[in-house]
Amino acid sequence: MRIVIADDEAPARKRLQKLLANSTFKDGIDIIGEAEDGVEAVDFLSKNKADVLFLDIQMPGYDGFEVLDRLHPDNRPVVVFTTAFDEYAIRAFDANAVDYLLKPIPADRLDEALTRASKLVSKREANSDQMARLLDWVDAKAIEISGEPTSSDDYLEKLSIPYRDRILIIPIENVISIEINEGITRVHILEDDPTSPRPRVRQHIVNYTLDQLGGMLDPAAFMRIHRSAIVQFGHIKELIPWFSGRYKLVLSGSHEVIASRERSKTLKERLKV
Repeated sequence: MRIVIADDEAPARKRLQKLLANSTFKDGIDIIGEAEDGVEAVDFLSKNKADVLFLDIQMPGYDGFEVLDRLHPDNRPVVVFTTAFDEYAIRAFDANAVDYLLKPIPADRLDEALTRASKLVSKREANSDQMARLLDWVDAKAIEISGEPTSSDDYLEKLSIPYRDRILIIPIENVISIEINEGITRVHILEDDPTSPRPRVRQHIVNYTLDQLGGMLDPAAFMRIHRSAIVQFGHIKELIPWFSGRYKLVLSGSHEVIASRERSKTLKERLKV
């Protein structure tokens, strides 16, 4: 398990490191990073894939709950709260923490937390593999369908987006990505910026699910690179090797999206790289 420790007290971090090194899970643990405040924790976790986060609650910058609020749901590790205060327990479990450890942390309680965390990590990995197989099947069907005689009218050429007191008509070639987060679907479009010679990326909320929009887009031009993101091939500017076999995509307007490990292989095949 790839572990990150976020705690503003250096002695507490060192004690937890020692406990982890002597735990029953010691051979399967890799401490990949530490953070001494909430801001550092968010920054590190946005750039690194962790399986388990040992998270203090009272920290400068962002507290533990604010750290979780600022993490993308797909990037959120299994969370074990570590704190000297017991009053946050209910809120911690509302935040889907797998355990709540009071300092000083007893070795047996740490083992219990690691057991719970390990089971959840394994379950997440199994679900991810299952989702990858499903998306592979969807891609295969899309390619199969796209190989049949089809009218270009079958796919969207423009996207209608309600905006304030009007409806925007967006050419489909301006759509760089479609992403869903916490049930809200956002379309990212490239548009001219009157204050700059460079175009900008703007996002709009739409009343479609990702599946609905995916079915209306030309599979030769768009691909689902994650269970929560679709990108347009023509707007991919860079592929950057990321963590755990994934790739970070830099799109037009410097917008960034991370492809899942399972979809990265298919993406490279589609791009012939």
